Amino acid sequence: MRSTRRQFCCGMMAASLMPSLLREKASAQSTTSAAHVDVANIDHDRILKAAEQYLTQAPVTLTAFASPHSPGGRHDFYSDATDWWHDSNAPSGPYVYHEGVENPKAFKAHSDALLLMAIQLPTLTAAYILTREARYADHAAAHLRAWFIDPQQRMTPNFSYGQMIPGNPTSRLEGVIEAVHLAEVAQAMSYLTRYEGLDQAELDLIYAWFAAYLDWLTTSRLAGLARDQKNHHGSSWLLQAAAITRLLPVTSKTGDNGLAILQHQFKTVTIRAQISPDGSFQHELTTINPYRNSLFNLDMLAGACSLLTSRFESLWNHELQDGPGMRVAVARHFPFTQDRGRWPYRADATHFNDLPLRQPNLILAGRAYARPEYIDLWKTLNPDPIDLTLQRTFPIRQPLLWIRRTPAL
Repeated sequence: MRSTRRQFCCGMMAASLMPSLLREKASAQSTTSAAHVDVANIDHDRILKAAEQYLTQAPVTLTAFASPHSPGGRHDFYSDATDWWHDSNAPSGPYVYHEGVENPKAFKAHSDALLLMAIQLPTLTAAYILTREARYADHAAAHLRAWFIDPQQRMTPNFSYGQMIPGNPTSRLEGVIEAVHLAEVAQAMSYLTRYEGLDQAELDLIYAWFAAYLDWLTTSRLAGLARDQKNHHGSSWLLQAAAITRLLPVTSKTGDNGLAILQHQFKTVTIRAQISPDGSFQHELTTINPYRNSLFNLDMLAGACSLLTSRFESLWNHELQDGPGMRVAVARHFPFTQDRGRWPYRADATHFNDLPLRQPNLILAGRAYARPEYIDLWKTLNPDPIDLTLQRTFPIRQPLLWIRRTPAL
């Protein structure tokens, strides 16, 4: 049967459209694959192996360690600025700054204790999500009680004495970044709100602690100075505020309005102040460790972006008219994460060869932008650095807690 001219033209048009349709189908399949990466399966063995180890370790809060330099009480967090030293020529004089050189005598016991809790509690929570075994949640709850409830052990809800210079009573904005690991603790806590091992009275006390800390974070002059920094200190503030605001009940004074304020901050201040048109972080490139600080900053912004994105608005897609936004920032750093040797700026003073780690921006952005190459790279990188110095700039270790949208079990 001979085809008509109309049938012939329709056939030719269909044939010409076929490649683009196939590309669209492949793109859709890629999007689905990227958006549904099975983190639970990928991290299953890693999480349970670590959780088993942490079950044997009792909670240890900062009250177990006294600092001779702290101007606060035994419940107040304190740490020495690690790059300040006694002048060898004047041992009784003031401390002297040595950029990039860590003082081994600096007091870090509180920082280490907080960091270890922030590693263990989310891991135990992730193990509970995977197995539904109460023993993991029980131990996570023990950490919550020790750090945020028990009058004998709990931490004061502020970070006024972090990164201080011994002998100098002035509080420093740099100390606020010590609390960045509370962001993942807050994420873990959101999964335990319906756990039967925590009664309502205990939940109320934990909420009260985080509400008091958020109040300090949003009203104190010191925290305000950290918030206004155009670098990782400002990003640390934003990640903490976002995680804690999402954790607290919507009936509190934070509520949805608190999230809206933080969304506005991200769109109108953070992007403009931090991200250059080419996607780099200009204020990190002048630091002693530009590579590590750039990745650290990107991870925190990715975490904040994930927390502040709603079904009505995706901050992942928000861009200024002249280009800066999260999309360009992630794309800029992706090749440097693939290959550290391609980093075009000066190498870090310390730990340059130990990076990158399994940077959380890769999986969060990979899902947001449907970029499977980001996720494929994430799978290959080291998720558990042993060195605590690296852990301090690694704010998200359990992405399982960040990609699930149902916050309670």
